[in-house]
Amino acid sequence: MRAPLMALLMLSISLAGCLSEGDSTNQGPGEVDLSTPAEWQIGQWWLYTFSTPEWEDDSARLVVAEDDAEDGTAYMLAISSEREAKRHAVLNHNPFLGRITHDNLSAFENGEAQSVLNFPLETGKSWSFTLFGIDWNTEVIGSSNGRATMTATSTDNQMLTYTYDGWAGFIGSLTWYDSSDTLQLRMMLTGNGFGHTGNVWFIRAGDIFAEEWDHQAGAPDVEITDSFFVADHPSQGPYDQMIYWLDAEMGAGTSSGTLTLRDHQSTSMLGRQWGQNAEESGNLGTIPYPSGDYTLTITQSGNSYIRLIVAGGLTSSWTIE
Repeated sequence: MRAPLMALLMLSISLAGCLSEGDSTNQGPGEVDLSTPAEWQIGQWWLYTFSTPEWEDDSARLVVAEDDAEDGTAYMLAISSEREAKRHAVLNHNPFLGRITHDNLSAFENGEAQSVLNFPLETGKSWSFTLFGIDWNTEVIGSSNGRATMTATSTDNQMLTYTYDGWAGFIGSLTWYDSSDTLQLRMMLTGNGFGHTGNVWFIRAGDIFAEEWDHQAGAPDVEITDSFFVADHPSQGPYDQMIYWLDAEMGAGTSSGTLTLRDHQSTSMLGRQWGQNAEESGNLGTIPYPSGDYTLTITQSGNSYIRLIVAGGLTSSWTIE
């Protein structure tokens, strides 16, 4: 699967001039300089489609909200949809939201700038960085028509293939396959421009809880109790919301499931009940001003699958005029 993917990426770079206007194919005369990063402007934007194991071809517009973050050394990259900002906060599928450094357009992970790009982008150049909690070794494998292609591998044989589009001034594509050759993320630039106006959001997040429960028919009915504690963000103070992602799928017959989340005062903050053949996929929700201990109770019978992911969020928003 990976060899055809690499061929397709190299072909897309070489044929980029044949694509339609606005699809990350902005071209002028001559070559784009790949020796230095692009300089961004407030309101500059990039439209991407994202595919993950949870969904396919979801679109999001990333927008420059600030150009003087981190004491004037970084941009702040936000998103034009508050719902997409929440989804990123809980699933962390978009690594290029938040602070992006001026010097290498580096994204931040766990408070540290990570050089996914490392200018100048010259064929054969190699370096390392951390992304998605994985340590990568990457190399520039080629460049053409103002675009550079990188491949990165991890010690457990995961693969990251991505391009820098010099005409657009940012990532042109990124594809991540895990060690079992399963697609974890595909990110494709479909348009870019200047002068975005309106509200944009960024939610600084912290992981709180993630678990899945898979009950099979024939096994005894179960009641499971779990708990988690919501502390402050490590550096930014109390969270203003708790964001959850919920999946559930029940089988036929006597299959069923319930989920109840209570706070430290035993107030129910989230409750679900599913009967036979019920399904809930990608339910995104919020609980305001979380703190302290939370208790989770799950019941299951028959064929019953439930997954819950919870993150704390600190919301920032801007109005660009």
